[in-house]
Amino acid sequence: MICCFLTIQSKAQTGTVNLQLFGAKTENLRSKLEDTIQKQFAEKGLKWPARYLYIRSFKYDKQLELWVKNDWNEPFKLFKNYKVCLTSGTIGPKRKEGDKQVPEGFYYINEFNPNSNYHMALGLNYPNPSDRVLADASRPGGDIYIHGSCVSIGCIPLMDDMIEEVYVVAAATKSLGQDFIPVHVYPINFRVKKSFEYLKKFTATPSYASMASQLKNAFYYFEDKHQLPLVMIDTKGDYLVDAPEAKDNFYPDAPAMVKRDLTTEFGIVDNVDRLPMYKTGTPAFNLFLNKLTKEMIPFLPNGVQKVYLKLEFVVDKEGNTIYADVIQGGVKKINEKVIDHFLKECKWTPAVRDGQPVVSKLVQSLTVERPEED
Repeated sequence: MICCFLTIQSKAQTGTVNLQLFGAKTENLRSKLEDTIQKQFAEKGLKWPARYLYIRSFKYDKQLELWVKNDWNEPFKLFKNYKVCLTSGTIGPKRKEGDKQVPEGFYYINEFNPNSNYHMALGLNYPNPSDRVLADASRPGGDIYIHGSCVSIGCIPLMDDMIEEVYVVAAATKSLGQDFIPVHVYPINFRVKKSFEYLKKFTATPSYASMASQLKNAFYYFEDKHQLPLVMIDTKGDYLVDAPEAKDNFYPDAPAMVKRDLTTEFGIVDNVDRLPMYKTGTPAFNLFLNKLTKEMIPFLPNGVQKVYLKLEFVVDKEGNTIYADVIQGGVKKINEKVIDHFLKECKWTPAVRDGQPVVSKLVQSLTVERPEED
């Protein structure tokens, strides 16, 4: 069950940069750095100031990237890569106050502090909704920042001249109306083979393997499209990324997302007046899904507690399921069986447009999970 959306993208408003809102220190920095930043933007064919900013950081690789764009629909472009000068903890998420871990996951900037004890600081919204479920309930920790002074106990520190630049870019974007500046923190850069091999030491743990897989899917979605994926969490706090499943082995090139053109192949109508309805009603469909997921439990690989999968299927004008395929997640044996059950057992009242039955496409997410032992 999906309970929360984590990807937040706010459309910037038209207007001019006003960094006075961030204090005199920020305005003074803008005066000092703006010419330099503007020149760097121009050298990369970018327009200053950027209306949209996306930040991503790689813990093991000690890197922080700024991606920018000026139109809502255009892809992000890389502005600059900064060296994270120090790190604490190890691979894996932050789960408790004092564990020295840098969080991993999907965050946004929730604080601008130009007068930080660490020169300047951008706060992250840790704990986010996922962390609030999975971290220690009474002491999850907090006060996670991108900051200066090159010291760290769970934060992302930069040299002072670097945080000044990052801060000014972020503040300029914020002043133009981007209320939520996303920050994605990854364990590694999945394009670096050495880092990918190092990650394997930690993904032997099933609980972290599932999280790392979702992070990897988000990483490659962005690599392929230069747009942010939709990120959700389920009621157990686990991330669910609406992106194709990335390969398990290292590969240096972004995957080409090749998909069948189902719309042309089956004559699918996208905009319908009424969606297909399960022949015997929604409660019966929920019972079918519950029964199906329980039947798939014996096919979970050894050591794997649960898997997610997303199924895409086509319903024809007669209400038959004529095509089904797993487009994300799962494992081979489970995927094959789920597809088979949908094709053989799912009958529908077809979709309707202008009073006539039409062919339509639906997507269904499933979670197959072993029951917890007493």
